[in-house]
Amino acid sequence: MPKRILQGVVTSDKNEQTITVLVERRFKHPVLLKTVRSSKKYRAHDATNQFKTGDTVRIQECAPISKTKRWTVLAPTA
Repeated sequence: MPKRILQGVVTSDKNEQTITVLVERRFKHPVLLKTVRSSKKYRAHDATNQFKTGDTVRIQECAPISKTKRWTVLAPTA
């Protein structure tokens, strides 16, 4: 099974080798038929500490690195 890849914005880079990424998804409500925005935060492993708050990044699923980290940063997105 392929690993999921998500795109989001870095909201926090305060921890060493960890960033918090806010991923937003949009979908059409089944009854109201209007577009709904839903967001979720993921903790991702950033080994080089190169990403700062406000950067747009892509993250990929991986094996658990710590209690809360199950994602790694792929690359920045322009």
